[in-house]
Amino acid sequence: MIVTLFDYGAGNLHSLAKAVAAAGAEVRVETDPAAAVRDTDALVLPGVGAFTPAAERLAPGIGEMRDALRGGLPCLGICLGMQLLFDESDEGPGRGLGIIPGRVVRLAAKRIPQIGWNGLDDASDPLLRSAGLETAYYANSYVCQPDRGAGNVVTAWSEHEGERFPASVRAGNVVGTQFHPEKSSVPGVRFMHAFLDFARTVRSSNAALPALQFHSSDLNPDGERA
Repeated sequence: MIVTLFDYGAGNLHSLAKAVAAAGAEVRVETDPAAAVRDTDALVLPGVGAFTPAAERLAPGIGEMRDALRGGLPCLGICLGMQLLFDESDEGPGRGLGIIPGRVVRLAAKRIPQIGWNGLDDASDPLLRSAGLETAYYANSYVCQPDRGAGNVVTAWSEHEGERFPASVRAGNVVGTQFHPEKSSVPGVRFMHAFLDFARTVRSSNAALPALQFHSSDLNPDGERA
């Protein structure tokens, strides 16, 4: 199975690539967003960097990537990668993929960034439950805020200084985690393996879920609002 890591030029992908390879997958690193979703069984959006530079790297192939995810390509977005699944961010200008309607907002806590371990509450995604992931490692100052019309996309929650925020989200075959599973000890690696097993199931049975339904502010192929 081929898994592509989309490299937006920020951070070391070594630990993430190692976790993916440990699950028996062939790892491909791609800097071209359109090429990243061609001839691959799953896409991983890594979790290091800032929203604006990542969105700039995404922009030339945003339509192709969005269409691939909408068509059922399994995707795991980690930290910043999860934030790129949303429309836009308070961190700076740039357009996200818009897979989930909403925006990224700054944590209101006095102590940011949030760095370290935090608990997961109300986990509903079978991938989280099968991995036994109850605590996870975070390194973030921003969190995702789905629109009210986004539906039941939040699959786990965490809390930092009294502020409750989505720890993970899911829309079709697209999964996002605000935490870093590759840094979350054995349960985090089990979660990564569970996601890749799910991607194998999609590949072997052609079991992609029905095409995702986008909200009225969806992007057109030029990366602008329709």
